[in-house]
Amino acid sequence: MSSCSSSKKAVNINKKPASKVDRIVANAMQYKGVRYRFGGTTKRGMDCSGVVYVAYGSQNVLLPRVSRDMAKRGRKISLRKVKKGDLVFFRTSKSRRGINHVGLVVSHKKGVIRFIHSTSSRGVIVSSLSEKYWKKAFVKATTIL
Repeated sequence: MSSCSSSKKAVNINKKPASKVDRIVANAMQYKGVRYRFGGTTKRGMDCSGVVYVAYGSQNVLLPRVSRDMAKRGRKISLRKVKKGDLVFFRTSKSRRGINHVGLVVSHKKGVIRFIHSTSSRGVIVSSLSEKYWKKAFVKATTIL
């Protein structure tokens, strides 16, 4: 008697390759939990624009390194049209005018927009635009791809 051995690995041949946007968001999510570091772009520490810069750069999409300069790129869109991979910009400082924070949208479901970013107090995290702090600080959203 002989038997046929089988592999425990299942391969889904119908699965289409992840889109560029999916790969950008997946790259950013790898940094979740990394501590904050001003100007940082590695697992040793990242700032908000560093997360976005590295994630887009992983797919050869070059963006400026600083959030206020990133805000000048892409096309401005309404929050209703925001989708995964878009950027959301904020003004979190009362003393400085203009944009000083950026996040990368990871999902927009049932009106809830979630974005990954880095904060000085908690490092790289996913937040919701529904949170009072972020809703108040929101300036605009742009689409890059």
